[in-house]
Amino acid sequence: MIAVEDIRARAKDLLKSGKVRAVLGYRRSTAGMLAEPAFITAPEETASLVLDATCVENLALYLVNEKKRQKHSRSPDKRPLAIVAKGCDSRAITVLLQENHIKRTDIVVLGVSCGKGGVIDTKKLNKALRGKAATGAAFEGDHSIKATYLHGASVLPAKDVLADRCLECTKSYPLDADFFFGDKVDERAYSPRFSVVNAFSEKSQEERSAFWAGHFDRCIRCYACRAVCPMCYCDECVVDSTHFIVGPATTADEKANRVRWINRSPTRSENAMYHMVRAMHLAGRCTDCGECERVCPVNIPLRLLNTMLEHEALEMFGYAPGLDAEQPSLISSFRDGDPNDFVR
Repeated sequence: MIAVEDIRARAKDLLKSGKVRAVLGYRRSTAGMLAEPAFITAPEETASLVLDATCVENLALYLVNEKKRQKHSRSPDKRPLAIVAKGCDSRAITVLLQENHIKRTDIVVLGVSCGKGGVIDTKKLNKALRGKAATGAAFEGDHSIKATYLHGASVLPAKDVLADRCLECTKSYPLDADFFFGDKVDERAYSPRFSVVNAFSEKSQEERSAFWAGHFDRCIRCYACRAVCPMCYCDECVVDSTHFIVGPATTADEKANRVRWINRSPTRSENAMYHMVRAMHLAGRCTDCGECERVCPVNIPLRLLNTMLEHEALEMFGYAPGLDAEQPSLISSFRDGDPNDFVR
């Protein structure tokens, strides 16, 4: 069990000494039950840091956003940024390091272990509470979560309300941290890795096709999944048209001959193309933080789509993303023993 006071003390020391420009962590929100990301810049503000089952968001996303902010700042602060990182957050950071998007000297990682716990799924929690609006959630023992609400509280089995990614997590702690808090727990009493993928693979091709067709029909192309993903850091996305401005002098031929990889219209074919392209770009890079599925307003099971490719990478190439910053990424490496049955 992690004492949040230890994290606060370390964060306060880093800020007082001037070793970091800010600490990126979690604090209580005034807009709901979930903790909110926070940039702590003053030592006295560290008292607001929290760490519990409501700290859901992947803070690695804010490293990407902070790099953009620093780039456009007239006088950027070159000191490192400290970040509180769970296991899945840490793996995302490792991928960013592999791809040279950030440098290790740019960050100080305050690694926190989820132990036998994890973070909650608000949709599951709301269903379990049968309409009661939860105001808080915290572990009570290793396998139970106490959810509080107006005028009461309920103790629920953790497996019923934890996020799916936490149920299948096999590395609930960071492998790369400057300061580590908690215990390294490898054995967890939940579901085996890729349980959902293996269950889905037992369906027939027709059933799988109908499954995804139904979900892609509902996609409204809001791009929330892209916006929340730490791996979607490209300045220009294949689905955007940022370099083609239509003006009074633009001819009909120029408009017709413009390359359109994916149209904006939310039809099944265009939605399928968008999600397939994004999934392929995440192959060997997605660290299963589950944020894309969590923020989807129409509940498309995007985690299933991404973990299917993660499973393929592991089965075919023995590659698991986010474990070693010194290891070449999946798509930038080749071994003589790699399967090449696809070559014709």
